[in-house]
Amino acid sequence: MEKRKIRVGIDVGGTHTKAVAIDNQTKQIIGKSSVKTTHDAQAGVAEGVVASFLKCLEEHDISADEVVFVAHSTTQATNALLEGDVAKVGVIATAGGSFEAFLTKRQTSLNRLELGTGREIQISSRFIHKKKLSEERIVQAIDELCAEGCQVFVTSGAFGVDDLDSERQINDVLHAKGLKATMASEITKLYGLSRRTRTAVINGSILPKMLETADSTETGVKGTGVDVPLMIMRGDGGVMDVKEMKKRPVLTMLSGPAASVMGALIYLRASNGIYFEVGGTSTNIGVIKDGRPVIDYSQINGRSTYISSLDVRVLGVAGGSMVRAGQHKLIDVGPRSAHIGGMDYAVFTPEEEIIDPQLEFFAPRAGDSADYVAIRLRNGKRVTLTNTCAANVLGLVKKEHFSYGNVKAARKAMAPLAEYLNLSIEETATAILEKAFEKIEPVIMGLARKYKLEKEQLSLVGVGGGASSLLSYCAEKMELNYSIPENAEVISSIGVALSMVQDVVERIIPNPSKQEIQQIRNEALNKAIESGAVKETVEVHINIDSQTQKVTAMATGSTEVQTCDLSKQCTLGEARDIAENDFRRTEESVELLAENRHFYIFGKKEATGNAIRVIDNKGFIKVQRGNAQIIKTSIQNYLEALRTLWEDMANYKSDLIVRPDFYICAGARLMDFATQDFSQLMMLVDLDMASIQTDEELLIIACNQQY
Repeated sequence: MEKRKIRVGIDVGGTHTKAVAIDNQTKQIIGKSSVKTTHDAQAGVAEGVVASFLKCLEEHDISADEVVFVAHSTTQATNALLEGDVAKVGVIATAGGSFEAFLTKRQTSLNRLELGTGREIQISSRFIHKKKLSEERIVQAIDELCAEGCQVFVTSGAFGVDDLDSERQINDVLHAKGLKATMASEITKLYGLSRRTRTAVINGSILPKMLETADSTETGVKGTGVDVPLMIMRGDGGVMDVKEMKKRPVLTMLSGPAASVMGALIYLRASNGIYFEVGGTSTNIGVIKDGRPVIDYSQINGRSTYISSLDVRVLGVAGGSMVRAGQHKLIDVGPRSAHIGGMDYAVFTPEEEIIDPQLEFFAPRAGDSADYVAIRLRNGKRVTLTNTCAANVLGLVKKEHFSYGNVKAARKAMAPLAEYLNLSIEETATAILEKAFEKIEPVIMGLARKYKLEKEQLSLVGVGGGASSLLSYCAEKMELNYSIPENAEVISSIGVALSMVQDVVERIIPNPSKQEIQQIRNEALNKAIESGAVKETVEVHINIDSQTQKVTAMATGSTEVQTCDLSKQCTLGEARDIAENDFRRTEESVELLAENRHFYIFGKKEATGNAIRVIDNKGFIKVQRGNAQIIKTSIQNYLEALRTLWEDMANYKSDLIVRPDFYICAGARLMDFATQDFSQLMMLVDLDMASIQTDEELLIIACNQQY
């Protein structure tokens, strides 16, 4: 029998560290395990990571030589900054010229960096003019900074992104002395000296803590006999080799939410969607657009950085949020949750204990409003009412959902509150969820506006143990499609296990040439390989922002040559059903516009134009747009098709001409391009098409940007 190939993903949560083993061929879950997160252990969270990994292997008869991939998310970077567990950083800056030197010294002379939690990163700075940049002078600066207690160092030079020599010269001396150091221009190649230096300082401040944890984790995993690189989840949704993480640990910030969205993306069949990660206390809400999670720069205490992470909104309302009431009215739901109040959910309490329930009000913590609802039982025990209780009462939580509980117990416990509010039990449950909805709906619509997602194209996907408590109510109120995937409670671990290696390179390049585009493309490719991807699997997506002149190259690849299908082949009939469901239309109104061996394109007439859905042969909706045109052409004649669609699909409704977005189905690949300059479009298409080998006709799609 052929040896199994197994991927293991480990998610480090606030309470539990969960591991999931997945068959690499079928993508079926083989086993799950969970241990308490080891915040206070000598080895920190690393101990829990290793423990959950070992438990998963032992409980499910997985041998070390069957493991082909192991990765984990980490809270270490985020927690280190929240708790101020950071090293003092010494900044050594350099520049030439008199005015350049003056500005550089001013922008890099940092004393502290406040983290917004009452904590700070302490910083000492030295400046060396390029004319005086010698080993002797560098050593002098290092010795002075060490005497001031600096443990980690940052080298930052004016225009370092264009010329690394000065930063590298200082960095070489630091490494020769055995000191930990970060080059600002290796963290990011974007301009903005103070912002670049600030980002490098943050990276440097957490280096000691992160290296300690990484070494412990790597040693523990390797000690099991597993002979594959340990991968770490990045905050932007990719993974990287632990060796790369040791250079740029700051990239792991918010890797927890990143793990959940990557898990959601695997189950979300639509290209545009909103994902919910619903826990007991908080809900993370983010966006998937064009099949990718949206990414933005993180802020520390309101100061911008160049740390890329998923754009996530965190709300203080979740499955365990407690009800608040007063003056015979419902006041709010949350932000305090049941575990803060130290009480069980009524819906998870045995029905036989709900005897003679009495309404009480209390303050969960000192300084909180004393309007949180508790239900005292005859046995003296107190339970509380939550969103999960309300959702169960209304029948919104199904038996297969993690949040399913005892409906009769919830109804009995809710009766005193219903009497206090002069409502029925069902009306009370609805009012509770309505309070939650009032907080959630503006966030969803705000994200949709920010990322120009049309409401008709949105799907909601709920993950996390509390997803069923909120998702169905919100989706039905907003008239949106929604789903709660199987294994939603371990979705983050699944996301880690199935994530791809990813790296991003960014540059400010006015009017980039084909050579410059190729250069940044190659750099992203090489970075992905350095992070653990096999070259043959790497694909690079290029985006050019016409307003900022920023060129972004995102490289994504696998740790192995053979990648496997996630599902069986999707037939034409199945694809039509998917399209009709997403369009919310009958068979008569949905038309097959084009197809090849790998893609189906369905359309329907709408007020905005010819709406389309591009569905691949695995049944995933890859493109959802409100107005599009399609041309089927040969690989030899795609230029003419692009020219035609460039003019035909231009939007003249604004003061400016807004050019269409393009998608090209070439063989099994779907490429997307967005630029306002036709010559740039051609450069991007030519670069991608150079690697395409297919005799099939191309499907070229142009879509108006409907705002």
